[in-house]
Amino acid sequence: MQKSADMPDLAVFPAAPDLGGAARAWLVHLAAERRLSERTIEAYGRDLRQFLAFLAERFGAPPGIADFTDCAPADLRAFLALRRGEGVHGRSLQRALSALRSLARHIARENGQTAAALGALRAPKAARRLPRPLSAPDARAVTSVAAREGETREAWVLARDAAVLALLYGAGLRISEALSIRRADAPVGKTETITVVGKGRKSRAAPVIAPARKAVEDYLALCPYRLKPEGPLFVGAKGGRLSPRVVQLAMARMRGALGLPDSATPHALRHSFATHLLARGGDLRTIQDLLGHASLSTTQVYTGVDGARLLAAYKSAHPRA
Repeated sequence: MQKSADMPDLAVFPAAPDLGGAARAWLVHLAAERRLSERTIEAYGRDLRQFLAFLAERFGAPPGIADFTDCAPADLRAFLALRRGEGVHGRSLQRALSALRSLARHIARENGQTAAALGALRAPKAARRLPRPLSAPDARAVTSVAAREGETREAWVLARDAAVLALLYGAGLRISEALSIRRADAPVGKTETITVVGKGRKSRAAPVIAPARKAVEDYLALCPYRLKPEGPLFVGAKGGRLSPRVVQLAMARMRGALGLPDSATPHALRHSFATHLLARGGDLRTIQDLLGHASLSTTQVYTGVDGARLLAAYKSAHPRA
């Protein structure tokens, strides 16, 4: 497998040759076998590099496999305390510990050396942050071409932006999932579901509601390019694959036009999709499948959003609250 451009270069890892080789094989395994995203691999590599730099300073030499597996709980706690003192929050510390445990499991499989301290250490607690969805009227406005009246950009570009955002809200897609749709698989006409490939390259069927299909049809009717069936459905100004950054900028323009908070991002439309379904009686298992979450616990965060909204409504409306 060809090394990703974003995969951390082993040369910057302060490690002895044996641990360095194990780290390289581990990163390749994460990409080729586990199929983790480039961003996750990059973050794991960065976490490992920081830990190895900490060990190198602590031991006075680049650590080898034996140094890594023989780490005491005190070493690990000292590393986490150092990172927390640098302003790193609990969620990032959890990810760092997860990266180290993943490497430890790889070393145990390949070399038979186990890191007992990593298995025994309790993960740092992280504050549970609730998603911040848009209201239903705001979500509808963001996905509407009418809300873009007055912009000087070409009509087909405005229709394209509205169609992409309509899929994020109407089908609960991530930006990467929406932009990976092929022209041949466009949700138009009587096509009520599309197959998308999400995290871990897992595919799922995503129902597409009529307004989202209509938005895609309007975009295709105005698009000046002859789109190849196997090519991307959404293209940029020069006909190439549309960049996620363009979608983010389109959402930023809508924030300014509609007076929405900074939390109104493209991904917030996916949160809105789940929250609004739950508020209308959707069950968590179904929403989990629609979002492509591997774990139900990931989806359960939306019960907190709905509960927080109900509590806020109660406090503002009840005469004795």
